[in-house]
Amino acid sequence: MKKIILLLILSIYTVSFGQKKATLKEGDIIFQSMNCDLCKAINAVTEGFDGHDFSHLGMIHIKNDSIYVIEAAGKNVKLTPLEVFKTYTTDTMYVGRLKRKYRKYIPKAIEFSMSQMGVPYDEAYLYDNGSYYCSELIYDAFLAAYEKPFFELTPMTFKEPNSNQYFQVWIVYYENLKIEIPEGELGCNPGGISTSNKLKIIGVI
Repeated sequence: MKKIILLLILSIYTVSFGQKKATLKEGDIIFQSMNCDLCKAINAVTEGFDGHDFSHLGMIHIKNDSIYVIEAAGKNVKLTPLEVFKTYTTDTMYVGRLKRKYRKYIPKAIEFSMSQMGVPYDEAYLYDNGSYYCSELIYDAFLAAYEKPFFELTPMTFKEPNSNQYFQVWIVYYENLKIEIPEGELGCNPGGISTSNKLKIIGVI
């Protein structure tokens, strides 16, 4: 009986943590899952915190008591009001916060990100090509602040799981760009950053 009660308590604690509302701070990273064909392909080959799917992220910047999200999305790197960022998805968004010993790097990461405003969006998803996709911006921001790799780059795949076949959506996408699919090239993704041992998921918004 005691074991059953203990399991019930742990279950309640887990559920309540999963739904804990986060109070946002400068440098927090917000992870979200967007509904698009490319997003589904990304979700199929990446895994985020606690098995959640994340296809987009941004970093919190608080300015004059207003909350913004620094993101690479649409046409370029931009500063987006939090309320607008929330409209990108109907799913719960998760908040990651750097562990205490790393928080001193946040100001430089913010400064770097703000200096990239207007840089084109990286439609090719190729690292270090003069443009940025969402997680690439955050990777470079903390690379600049930490002065060595902070998050990890890993080989990217555009193939269906347990298959040697590319997702059809990626075939069409890269044909339209008139470039080869960058299979195996180093890159990063929101899911991977959400599982970094340098941050902790503190709740949801």
